[in-house]
Amino acid sequence: MAEHINLLLVDDENDFRQILAKRLTRRGMYVREADRGEKALQMMEEQPVDIVILDIKMPGLDGIECLQRIKANHDMTEVIMLTGHADVHGGVTGIKSGAFDYLTKPVELEHLIRKIKQAHHKIQRILAEKEEAAFKERIQQQMVVAERLVALGTMASGVAHEINNPLAVIQDSAGWLHQILEKPEMQNMPRIDDFKKGLNRINTAVKRAGKITQQLLQAVKTQTTEMVDPSTFVEVSLKKLTDEAITLVEPEASLKNIGITLESCEPHPIAWTDPLQLLQVLLNLLSNAIQATDAGGRVTMILAASLEEAKIIVKDTGCGISKENISRIFEPFFTTKEADQGTGMGLYVSWGIITGLGGLISVESEIDKGTTFTITLPVKK
Repeated sequence: MAEHINLLLVDDENDFRQILAKRLTRRGMYVREADRGEKALQMMEEQPVDIVILDIKMPGLDGIECLQRIKANHDMTEVIMLTGHADVHGGVTGIKSGAFDYLTKPVELEHLIRKIKQAHHKIQRILAEKEEAAFKERIQQQMVVAERLVALGTMASGVAHEINNPLAVIQDSAGWLHQILEKPEMQNMPRIDDFKKGLNRINTAVKRAGKITQQLLQAVKTQTTEMVDPSTFVEVSLKKLTDEAITLVEPEASLKNIGITLESCEPHPIAWTDPLQLLQVLLNLLSNAIQATDAGGRVTMILAASLEEAKIIVKDTGCGISKENISRIFEPFFTTKEADQGTGMGLYVSWGIITGLGGLISVESEIDKGTTFTITLPVKK
């Protein structure tokens, strides 16, 4: 619709430009004016526009050079060139340089408006195609992960149960040996302290292995429909839920002098989901972001919504994830943390929860610049 089109009218003929701007404004378009190419480029840096109506013949930076610089820096902006009757060649040159079309002066208003709408329709079509391609890429990413995790989940369930049995034997045996070492007659045993240290290490390793198997079993269970109980779904204010998540991790962030901010536009999005499971995912993402970010950095949460879906975005300014690792980020046991800092199950469990809630979770990252996780959920109809 015309009222959603932002125009920049560039022409050094003041009377012509001002009259045309008024007529286009009456048609519901938002029009800004520039009397030379240099000023137009500056205005576009300050506030991008959809379409530029650009005169070819201007003092200083001429229309063709201005067009080329616009297309180089604002590839989604369409340009309609204006030429005199004697300068059709200039219009053709403009099209070869990337202009949408050219019109000759004096301009017939209805013809110009049709061209503006056609150019705007082209922009909308390209944006829709890009959004569709990005969505397909996210879906493909989720499908690849899903296929891999289904197989891993089936195997992991049996493995976890089998591991628990020898772990129990090891723990009981270590405890029995520790009791023996505590007996009075054993106190003068050579290197008794070394034996005790060894048993403590065994006990620590057993606890860690037990924690991993518990998380693995929980993760496998998360992948089943038993964990997705529609009766737990309610209308959830994402603003309130994200506020709660931030409050819970603020002490951890404060210790590292990391700021956490929330960006949200009203009306705040309402999702149809399980608040406890979603809160678990948010806490995991925020904690990961804090751990990955150096002191003085920041973590930003962003809420956005459309008629069909709501998004929760968690961005950090941390160390980032390499291209080699990002494709494996949702696999169980995969972690870039030190062995005593993470089990590699948090994102795997988070993926299972969000999938069970009928949503998507995706990640983008760049080394030394930070990481962005995006959760997409269905909204309340």
